[in-house]
Amino acid sequence: MSALTREDVAKVARLARLSLSDEELDTFTEQLSKVLKHAEDLNALNLDGVRATAHPFGLINVVRADVVGASIDREEVLAMAPDADDGRFAVPRIVGEAP
Repeated sequence: MSALTREDVAKVARLARLSLSDEELDTFTEQLSKVLKHAEDLNALNLDGVRATAHPFGLINVVRADVVGASIDREEVLAMAPDADDGRFAVPRIVGEAP
């Protein structure tokens, strides 16, 4: 892989519509070069037989079980709303959006 140049960083900054000072260009060129070098080191690892994972540790869902239970009656809830229309909550229209 060719070395990252200051011009490469300036081009990416332009594409991202970022305005970088000369000092920032120098700093980011050095930092991004280190990041790319590390990625290159990772690509050199032999990962044959290593299963891909989304997370390094097994995750456990800590939420309660989804159990159907009693809830408030729809008409009771709509009666508490400031405005309801045809069995639904009525909310003010957002200015500028089509109906």
